Amino acid sequence: MLYIIGLGLCDEKDITVRGLEAVKSSSRVYLEAYTSILLVNKERLETFYGKEIVVADRDMVETQAEEILHEADKQDVSLLVVGDPFGATTHIDIVLRARSSGIPVRVIHNASIMNAVGACGLQLYNFGQTVSLVFFTDTWKPDSFYDRVRENMGLGLHTLVLLDIKVKEQSEENLARGRKIYEPPRYMSISQAVSQILEIESLRAENVLSPKTTLAIALSRVGCDAGTGDTQQRIVCGTLEQLSEQPPESFGEPLHSLVIVGKRLHHLEVVYAEEYAVCRETWRRVAAEVYGCALD
Repeated sequence: MLYIIGLGLCDEKDITVRGLEAVKSSSRVYLEAYTSILLVNKERLETFYGKEIVVADRDMVETQAEEILHEADKQDVSLLVVGDPFGATTHIDIVLRARSSGIPVRVIHNASIMNAVGACGLQLYNFGQTVSLVFFTDTWKPDSFYDRVRENMGLGLHTLVLLDIKVKEQSEENLARGRKIYEPPRYMSISQAVSQILEIESLRAENVLSPKTTLAIALSRVGCDAGTGDTQQRIVCGTLEQLSEQPPESFGEPLHSLVIVGKRLHHLEVVYAEEYAVCRETWRRVAAEVYGCALD
């Protein structure tokens, strides 16, 4: 049996009881470590689960999946995934590969940013398409996310923006030369995300987003509210302009996500989220005047 097990959002204790039972029954355990990251190291997982864990990078999962699937038709093998197993298309692909090889698959779900984003107070059924925002380069500034944001905004729906992470990535030079030299990990900040989004708005000039009148909510380390200091969940909301002006430390440590607020904004969403506002007066004024919310 191939088990694909969601680990949740924060640390080793977020695994479900069913997931932990599957891990303990497995002869081999792999940790997919590039579509997202946990906030604890592999050794803490091994200690808690009582199993040795092999870190599976992008190359192993996408091009050497046969190593993970080897003899999974005869013994239990677990692939651990941060968040929920179906949060990335990579994991759907490995399920299809297992099926084609006659290997039974069992998926054990867990919390992910796709549902935990509700912690900011916005109602999940008011969200539209989720988009990913990658690091821009001097020669590559993909803007397809903007079209999805425009479609969501046209329907009044919120947009969850997943910010890029770079783990075990190679520079263009090292990639071209075939050198297995990797760059230090990078995690997109809220400030950079807002800057890139507004840059595309300026280039496209379709008036979908406005720095002063588009509301947004920044989230970091969602689900990690049991610790102190940098390990805590943090939520900050305001206009795009206000978020761009905040110091980086105000958003907490990565991983970060961003929500662009849609016009179908309910007054209860406004009231819930105002606790996290950079400026409550501005948050309520824009919600009332621009978004049309009836507030007391």
